[in-house]
Amino acid sequence: MDSKNKFIISILNTAYDNKTILVRLVVGLIFLSEGIQKFLFPELVGTGRFEKIGFSNPDFWAYFTATFEIICGIMVLLGFFTRLVSIPLFIIMITAFITTKLPILSDRGFWAMAHEYRTDFALTVLLIYLFIFGSGNLSIDSRIST
Repeated sequence: MDSKNKFIISILNTAYDNKTILVRLVVGLIFLSEGIQKFLFPELVGTGRFEKIGFSNPDFWAYFTATFEIICGIMVLLGFFTRLVSIPLFIIMITAFITTKLPILSDRGFWAMAHEYRTDFALTVLLIYLFIFGSGNLSIDSRIST
């Protein structure tokens, strides 16, 4: 087996359990929903929010992020290249922490930040889980890699 095939198999390799589908459902549905909402309510969670945070070219970044959230959310739900798509979602979560939660920490303190960060923290930990363990037995990754 050549190195390209070994790399692809290592990405698709997954823990063989049926429980990971619960993690995929949480992560996939939240990102899918958030991505769709950026298109439906741009003034609240899309362009308007990115502009408020201080992004230059907020239209581009809002729709770019929304598109990634939708595509990656669907791929997580299906369990297709789950480890790979966890990476851009993790980057989105780190960016959200830096741009929205760190200012709360500096302005209002730890407990206010901890309250606002609870969902982001849970999603970040679940993304790390998916990156480490893969998509589980009930996934496209599992079907392809066997």
